[in-house]
Amino acid sequence: MDAGSLGRVRVPALCSPWSTDVSHRRSLPAVVLVLGLAACSTSRPVLYPNAHLQSVGQAVADRDIKECGDRAEAAGADRREGGVGEVAAGTGVGAGVGAAGGAVGGAISGGAGIGAAIGAASGAVIGFLSSLLGSRSGPSAAYTSFVDRCLREKGYEPIGWQKADVGR
Repeated sequence: MDAGSLGRVRVPALCSPWSTDVSHRRSLPAVVLVLGLAACSTSRPVLYPNAHLQSVGQAVADRDIKECGDRAEAAGADRREGGVGEVAAGTGVGAGVGAAGGAVGGAISGGAGIGAAIGAASGAVIGFLSSLLGSRSGPSAAYTSFVDRCLREKGYEPIGWQKADVGR
């Protein structure tokens, strides 16, 4: 190995997006599916089973929850917290965590600089995708307060919010 190649790392063709070997790309649909399913969960109010809920039933309660949510959005309450700033923050945090982890791994193997660069790039991508695809903290306080009040006015007793499947 000559002095000019000490700082260079050869990236295997397997990791290259231009590689002719497509076997490593078979996992991409699975990754996209998992990230997509993570984005399909949303927070919903939990209703205390009082006399009103028992008399109208869960199907009517679900329609009322949707109606109250629609009214909250029409009044200007954002369903989701965050947005562009949260995606940027997720990307930055991912890059920082990835760089730190990559530097440690690189230091162990003798290439802290390249390890940090690879870790930062990987972490940024993971942070960006997780922020973009729905790993947000949940509805804004204004949205949940509006929906809770609307449901109380209809006779329900909301006791909190929790993650639930969208198809519910």
